[in-house]
Amino acid sequence: MQDLFQTDTPEPAPDPRAPLAERLRPHTLADVVGQTHLLGPGKPLRLAFDSGKLHSMVLWGPPGVGKTTLARLTAQAFGADFIAISAVLSGVKDIRDAVERARMNQRAGRATIVFVDEAHRFNKAQQDAFLPHVEAGLFTFIGATTENPSFEVVGALLSRAQVYVLKSLTPDELEHLLQRALAELPGLKLAEGVGRLLAAYADGDARKLLNLLEQLDTAARTAQAAEVDTVFLENALAQSLRRFDKGGEAFYDQISALHKSVRGSAPDAALYWLVRMLDGGADPRYLARRLIRMASEDIGLADPRALRLALDAAETYERLGAPEGELALAEACLYMACAPKSNAAYVAYNAARAFVQDNPSSEVPIHLRNAPTRLMKELGYGRAYRYAHDEPEAYAAGERYFPESLPEQQFYQPTPRGLEGKIAEKLAHLKRLDEDAGKG
Repeated sequence: MQDLFQTDTPEPAPDPRAPLAERLRPHTLADVVGQTHLLGPGKPLRLAFDSGKLHSMVLWGPPGVGKTTLARLTAQAFGADFIAISAVLSGVKDIRDAVERARMNQRAGRATIVFVDEAHRFNKAQQDAFLPHVEAGLFTFIGATTENPSFEVVGALLSRAQVYVLKSLTPDELEHLLQRALAELPGLKLAEGVGRLLAAYADGDARKLLNLLEQLDTAARTAQAAEVDTVFLENALAQSLRRFDKGGEAFYDQISALHKSVRGSAPDAALYWLVRMLDGGADPRYLARRLIRMASEDIGLADPRALRLALDAAETYERLGAPEGELALAEACLYMACAPKSNAAYVAYNAARAFVQDNPSSEVPIHLRNAPTRLMKELGYGRAYRYAHDEPEAYAAGERYFPESLPEQQFYQPTPRGLEGKIAEKLAHLKRLDEDAGKG
């Protein structure tokens, strides 16, 4: 097996016409920037290479962190035929062709790696098609995905593959890559601070950094700029938003962080995650809907104003749009993070739903029924109903409102926080009135 950690083996010169990312594609694991938690001495993927035993794997991580590169290096290390399939562009025929090619390799005594990019885009039936061939050892499966494989890869296939989690590149790793890239672009001179700004724009994505550099090099040569400063950078490149997959794992992770920061009464962290998502291109209307949900789920009756403020913020955004309307979302976010917290309404609602689902439908007590016709009145509908406003304290002490066939239930248990503390005191007082009236 080839030692991919060696750096002294001469490599053919890259095609100068190829894209920068292709020219800088690592030829050994020693060339890989980042992923030291997997590739460092004694780390999982390094040990897997050193063992000399090829195994199926799923490479899970954000875009531009080297998933395809690691798959290709694996095939190179083990001398295996590398068959790449894109789950976005390929179908059943491509899978069949890969299987037939693997059979030919098997007869020739050569190993095969079938690499599936965007593996989460394959449906269950397509993923299941790989399973018997992986089990039979016809080929080694390597999948690359930006989505959580626990949800996107079928269990049977996942159980036969080792999952390796790849991380976004750090700013230091991106700057290291940038210096390597500048050697391929000798005419590009960057002023102080431009490299750090490019690394920030790339936001952990090596491919994005190299693409930005290539665009900048073209712009600088066209403008005959001797040096690229921050002003030239801003003018030459369209605003580069941070990487944000609106349907991917990062999206739900950040939503979770926002929600938990509000719930945890951490206003600065909540504002950070809100702005982070807005900066990344998240739909402000979606964020407004999430804030409304937080007001109901985590604040509830401890401060009913939170729900109204969240609704007002959503309406304000609809009227003003971005960026002015985003300030209203930030205001609502801060208010809810600082508000007293209660999930009592949320818990009560779920308890009531479960109770209704677990119990048969019961008739409405006859004294609670509406009686708009003479027949209904003759049948006793509404008879003996006690009008609460006519009772002391506007409360019909001892009255029963549940169906006769069901015992009394207590779904809602208010907390002592905020307005809900006052609600708890009132309900306790009404309970004492019921007890005095003989209601068990």
